[in-house]
This record gives sequence, structure tokens and C-alpha cells, in this order.
Amino acid sequence: MEEDHSTDRDILAKGLKRLAICLGLMFAGPTLLHLALSNSEKPLYIPLLIIAFILCIGAILFLFLGINTVLDSIFKKKK
Repeated sequence: MEEDHSTDRDILAKGLKRLAICLGLMFAGPTLLHLALSNSEKPLYIPLLIIAFILCIGAILFLFLGINTVLDSIFKKKK
């Protein structure tokens, strides 16, 4: 029984794309959060705050999915 332990490049590329999306969200979310919190008297305070929290949660989600996909591409056995 010989096992193939090579990296699946298609799945690796998919994981790296998810990590790139995560990187963008990691900058956009906290920046928008800072803008919302520094202008609390403006009328768009609540919508900006909600969008910023959604972007921050999206960054965490894409980080988890990206790392999980990259690890799957490296360590999963091919059938």
C-alpha cells in the first residue's frame, strides 16, 4: 500500500485565495470600526458599526477556512 503525499495545487490555490480575502478584511474591518467609533455623533454611526463588525467576523471566518483548506491540500490523502 503506497500512499501519495503530494500537495494538491488546486486546493492550495483555493486556500491561498481565502487567505488573501482574509487579509483584505483584516485591514478593512478595524479601519472602518475606528472610523465609526471616532465619529459617534454622525448619523451613519450605527450602520458603519454594524458593517465593521461584519467585516471583522468575516476576516476571522476566512482565516479559519483558508488555513483549513491549505492544511487539507497538504495532509489529506488522495483517493
